[in-house]
Amino acid sequence: MKYTFESIAGIDEVKEEIMEIADFLVNPEKYRRFGAKIPKGVLLFGPPGTGKTMLAKALAYETDSGFIYASGSEFIEKFVGVG
Repeated sequence: MKYTFESIAGIDEVKEEIMEIADFLVNPEKYRRFGAKIPKGVLLFGPPGTGKTMLAKALAYETDSGFIYASGSEFIEKFVGVG
């Protein structure tokens, strides 16, 4: 299913933050002119069913980026390169 920021209801404050990140990704020069550093990642956390995955999918769609889903339970080791 295709998610857009417009299709997500509620969580307006969080959605505004994610939309700002999307603008960083789509228009990086606009922010570099002012010396801003583009974020290298975003950590979404919270209880199940609060819209984290939906927001991530909308961010990927709105910025024409890929989306790879990975659940914490899929990881075998705690640290990268171990195991």
